[in-house]
Amino acid sequence: MSAKRYIEDKDFGRITLALRRGMRNITVRVKPEGLQVTVPPYTKIERVLQVISQHREDLLEQYSRVAAKPVDFDFRIEAECFRLSLEPSRLKCFTVRQTDSGEMKIYCPHDTDFSLKEVQKLVRGAILRALKKSAAEILPPLVSEWAGRYGLAYRKVRITGARSRWGSCTAAKTISLSCYLMLVPSHLMDYVILHELAHTKEMNHGPRFWELLDAMTEGHAHQLRNELRGFHTSF
Repeated sequence: MSAKRYIEDKDFGRITLALRRGMRNITVRVKPEGLQVTVPPYTKIERVLQVISQHREDLLEQYSRVAAKPVDFDFRIEAECFRLSLEPSRLKCFTVRQTDSGEMKIYCPHDTDFSLKEVQKLVRGAILRALKKSAAEILPPLVSEWAGRYGLAYRKVRITGARSRWGSCTAAKTISLSCYLMLVPSHLMDYVILHELAHTKEMNHGPRFWELLDAMTEGHAHQLRNELRGFHTSF
């Protein structure tokens, strides 16, 4: 099996298979975009499909809770740090604008047919643009504030559209943050920022890293990490 490959599935849409050295067992995670399966080297696809078949009912139940729902004029996002809604307009294309109150609005042609796959793709693209715009305004100043508070230095902040990774930090101290952080509570947003800032001093996840992160989160680093795992990026 190659490092990564994809299998189309009638229930989950897509199954992503990723090989990871050092693993002993097959792990399956349910994502809004389908199943993410991580396997040890030399695992046969037949074995992967067998594992999925054995647990398909439970996996489908989980998937129904996180799978993306169709977007229409009733769609809203009411997160602590991000609000968005759709409105019909006379415009001929999907347009993203921010209101005076800070809410993001997506203005859609009044005759939009939301049942079309291409329309769903367009409107979700508009939602992603809105998330990135808000994230670019809110996240970099937060990084600067937390870095100043703890005397940590970084090079720059990048905003990404990553769904599977909340953030990362390079050896050159460039911090990348997913725009989907706009959907989580503010204390978890702060946790991810502090996590990446901690990597500017400790690039691994060894004991010294967690000691540093605990010092910045009043001893709650592992608790916050576990809480963050309960959030999904579906909309």
